Amino acid sequence: MPKLKKQDTVSANIRHNHNYMKEKLGMDVSFDVGFREIVLLKRKVQLYYVTGLCDAVIVQELLKTLIYINDMERESRKLADIVENRLNHQQVNKVEFMDEVVDQILSGLVAVFIDGEKKAFIVDVRSYPGRTPEEPDTEKVIRGSRDGYTENIIENTALTRRRIRDERLRHEMLKVGERSKTDVCVSYLQDVADRGLVEYVKSKLEKIDIDGISMADKTIDEFFIDRKWNHYPLVRYTERPDVAASHLFEGHVIIIVDTSPSVIILPTTFFHHTQHAEEFRQTPAVGTFIRLIRFLAVLASMYLLPLWLLFALEPTLLPKELSFIGPNEEGNIPIVIQILIAEIGIEFLRMAAIHTPTPLSTSMGLIAAVLIGQIAIDVGLFSPEIILYVAVSAIGTYVTPSYELSVANKLMNLFLILAVGLFGLNGFIIGFVIHFLYLVNLKSLRTPYLWPFIPFNPYAMFHVLFRVPTPYTNIRPRIVHPKNNYRQPRRKSYTE
Repeated sequence: MPKLKKQDTVSANIRHNHNYMKEKLGMDVSFDVGFREIVLLKRKVQLYYVTGLCDAVIVQELLKTLIYINDMERESRKLADIVENRLNHQQVNKVEFMDEVVDQILSGLVAVFIDGEKKAFIVDVRSYPGRTPEEPDTEKVIRGSRDGYTENIIENTALTRRRIRDERLRHEMLKVGERSKTDVCVSYLQDVADRGLVEYVKSKLEKIDIDGISMADKTIDEFFIDRKWNHYPLVRYTERPDVAASHLFEGHVIIIVDTSPSVIILPTTFFHHTQHAEEFRQTPAVGTFIRLIRFLAVLASMYLLPLWLLFALEPTLLPKELSFIGPNEEGNIPIVIQILIAEIGIEFLRMAAIHTPTPLSTSMGLIAAVLIGQIAIDVGLFSPEIILYVAVSAIGTYVTPSYELSVANKLMNLFLILAVGLFGLNGFIIGFVIHFLYLVNLKSLRTPYLWPFIPFNPYAMFHVLFRVPTPYTNIRPRIVHPKNNYRQPRRKSYTE
C-alpha cells in the first residue's frame, strides 16, 4: 500500500496558508473561488469561499461585522476570540488541517484565517443552487403531500426531520469520491434500526474508492450490489419524504446523496417495489383493491405475453371455453417475431417520450398508438391480437410503481417469450422455474429478495397482500431486525 502523506496543518504564518490555497484551489485560474483580505487590529485576516455555493449577502454581512472590530476593540492579542464571537452565524467550527479547510470551502462554507493563529474558522453559509420541493412526477398521489426531495441534501434532511421530530433520528454525514467529495447522509432511528445494519452500510460507503460519483445515488447503488450484472433492483428509490419516513419508522436505513432528488432505502425486497403511497392515502378496503389490481398488472407485465404465445402455438392446451384465444388470422410474419417487434416498438415509444419536449410528447404518443398500430395491422405486419396483448402488457409495466422493477420485468418477459418461441411448453416451464429460482437466490444486504413469500411469514405476507388499517400494524418487519419490534407501545390510560 502507498505511504500516507502527513496532513498539512494550518500555519501561523498567513502567507504560507495563502500560498497553499492558491496551489490547491487555483485561485488565479478559477474565477468562482472568492478571496478577501482585511486588516483587523493590525493583523491580517483572510476569507476564502466559492461564490456559487455561498449566500453572497451573508458573506457581505460577515465582512461588515468583522470590519467593525477595528472600531470597537483594542486588544489585538485576543483577536481570535473576538473574531469567533463576531462570526454571527449558527454554525462555526475550528479546523487545524489544510486539506479539511479545502474540502469545506468546496462544500460551500467560508474559511477564515487569522495571522498568527494555527487554526481556521469554518462558517456554514452554504446556499446550493436548486429548485423548490415539489411533487415527484413518478410518485404522484390523489391526496397527500405535494412536496418532494430536491437536489439539495440540506433540504432533504430537513424534509425528513419535519416528519420525524424525534431526538433519536440520526443524520450521519460522510464524503464519497476522491475528487467529487460528494456529501452522503446515512439516516436512521437510533433506537429502532439494527446497529449491525447501520455499521454495514457505513462501512460499504467508506470503502468506495472512486474519483467521483457524478451519477450520485445510482453509483452508490452499484457499489452496494454484489452481483454487478443483476438486472433486478436491490435497493428502493423514492423522492417522497413521507415514504422515506415510513421506512425509517420500520427500521430501514436511508441514504441521501447530495445532487440527487432520490433517496435509497435499505434493505428492500421485491414487494417493496410494488408499494405506492396512494394505497395508504385511501381507506383500507380501497387500498387493498388498488394493491391487488397492481399485483395483477405486475404479473401481466411478466407472464401475459408468454402465456398467450404458448396457447397460440399449442392451442390443444386450452379448454373449449377458451378456444377463442389465439390469432384468428395467420399473419405474414411468425407470431414470435411479431411480438418481439411490437415489444421493441413499445420501447422506442417510451424512450422517444423521455427525450421529446413535454408539449410534444402527448401528441407523439397518440400518433404512434393510433396511426402506426392501425397501419401495421392493415399492411399485415401485426395481427390485432398482438396489438391488444402487447398493449395490456405495456400497461402492466407502467402500473408498476418502481421504474427499475418494471424494466427488469420487461427483460424477463422477453426472455420467457424467446423460451416459449423456441421450446414451447417446456420452454415456458423451464423459463418460469429459472426466473423463480433467480429471484429466490437474490439478496439485498443479506435480506432474502422474496421475503415474506420465501422464507414464508404468514403475518407479513398478509400485510403485503392486504392494506391493513394502521392501528393493527403495530409490529415492525422482522427482516430488518429492529431493536424495538413494537411500533405503538401500550400506554396506561388515566383510569388505570
